[in-house]
Amino acid sequence: MKIIIENLPEGAEEEIVIRCSSMDSGIMELIYALKAGRSRLTAFDGDGGVVKLEPCDIFYFESVDNKVYAYCEKNVYEVKQKLYELEETYDHSDFVRISKAMIVNVSRINKIVPMFNGRLEAALANGEKVVISRQYVPDLKKKLGI
Repeated sequence: MKIIIENLPEGAEEEIVIRCSSMDSGIMELIYALKAGRSRLTAFDGDGGVVKLEPCDIFYFESVDNKVYAYCEKNVYEVKQKLYELEETYDHSDFVRISKAMIVNVSRINKIVPMFNGRLEAALANGEKVVISRQYVPDLKKKLGI
């Protein structure tokens, strides 16, 4: 394997090009690792301050009134990305969409309980409960491996 590193002119966008004869699991793991390495999320606290969040600290993302919020154990932060952008960014991680307005971190789920009409309720490690819409139940089960 040959690795080439080039310095970019100022203002140019960084890019990584992978040339391979076939996409095997090793290359896919490399891609996911590269994505995860850059996945720290910039968010805004209630005082107008800017904070960097680690994805593992986020319990869930929720869209409310055209704004997206990241819910951590005790604090809530506003993020500028749209929910679908966050879903794409964290697609191969512990995050999964559970409703039109919410993406949850499955590693922060303590318990899942069935509800009526095919929905589920997830109890999170911080004591909060969130509802999984029935249309997203198969995605959650796939992510959990059940």
